Amino acid sequence: MPVTKTITSLTRQFLEKEEMYGAHNYHPLPVVLTKGKGVFVWDVDDRRYYDFLSGYSAINQGHCHPRIIETFIEQAQKLTLTSRAFHNDVLGEYEEFITKFFGYDKVLPMNTGVEAVETGLKLARRWGYEVKGVPRNKAKIITCAQNFHGRTISVISFSSDESSRKDFGPFTPGFETIPYNDIPALQMALQDANVVGFLVEPIQGEAGVIVPDEGYLAKAAAQCKEANVLFIADEIQTGLARTGKMLACDHEGVRPDILLLGKALSGGTMPVSAVLADDEIMLTIKPGDHGSTYGGNPMACKVAMTALQVLVDEQMAENSAVQGAHFRKELTDLRHEHISIVRGKGLFNAIVINHPQKDAAWDICIAMKQNGLLAKPTHGDRIRFAPPLLINQEQIDDCIGIIKKSMENL
Repeated sequence: MPVTKTITSLTRQFLEKEEMYGAHNYHPLPVVLTKGKGVFVWDVDDRRYYDFLSGYSAINQGHCHPRIIETFIEQAQKLTLTSRAFHNDVLGEYEEFITKFFGYDKVLPMNTGVEAVETGLKLARRWGYEVKGVPRNKAKIITCAQNFHGRTISVISFSSDESSRKDFGPFTPGFETIPYNDIPALQMALQDANVVGFLVEPIQGEAGVIVPDEGYLAKAAAQCKEANVLFIADEIQTGLARTGKMLACDHEGVRPDILLLGKALSGGTMPVSAVLADDEIMLTIKPGDHGSTYGGNPMACKVAMTALQVLVDEQMAENSAVQGAHFRKELTDLRHEHISIVRGKGLFNAIVINHPQKDAAWDICIAMKQNGLLAKPTHGDRIRFAPPLLINQEQIDDCIGIIKKSMENL
């Protein structure tokens, strides 16, 4: 059925207003959401859907988790922002909590994920000059092809996505891109004495949940250590219980030199990100060198502590591991002729659609929407499945039925 015939007049009003007054930098599914609870969201016509995107893994704890919302409201009624011109009574508590939680000396709080990435890059360069002794303005950072770390000028400078780069140049120098999941390529790149950091996603999310070979992260971290290069893990989407461990790097016992976190750090309530590192790296930044007006604000600090504690108290990493394995098995058992690949770890999964029609993945997502499940294609032929981490097996099985039904007319 054509999409236009399934859009109600109420939904159309919202879509038309966005089209008229908003920038056209996204292409969302034609659904207008108004409420969320747990694994579900409701649209303006009061239709309920399973959320299988979770705000790109920002809502790991589920929509409007009561403990997180209670903390948010309580702090909002006391103090929301001071800027870092003054101290506040929550920041130190949060810094102690998160550094002990992940086992680092220091944290630098920021807001959005890409701000955390930019902070990690700046830290690596400063460390390279002041500690490693790289000549000024010669520092180089290695990145991976098909990465996604955000969309600032510096970050798109090492992106492989042409739509992110076209007509946004000139680009920031100082980066070398190598193939993902390729240890020999990394070894070759590390021979340059000016390399200060290796920035990597433990699993590439936007590329379609690309899981590297077992042992890749451990080998890469060991190679970086041998070359005196910082291993920088972008766990903004893969971290915080999404893959069945608190961090995706935990699957291989890797402790990044610089750890980047965001998204689910606030349980989907506000932009909160964090950069964690030890003193040798973090203390190269001095007053005035880097910061953010909202970074470390009292609301963000309080909410982040509760969001992290919820993951532990409700054993969401453990549930992610169990339900993710069940989900992949059930997807594989469908043996659908147009699903060529099922891959993932924990509740971070994707399928690759093999079909001559280039918009087949989009059409499947539209069909799933009609049947009560929201997901979004990426790179044309891939569909990510990343529900909130409190989902249970009965709900997983219900969603498998929706996916199967939605593909019947492909």
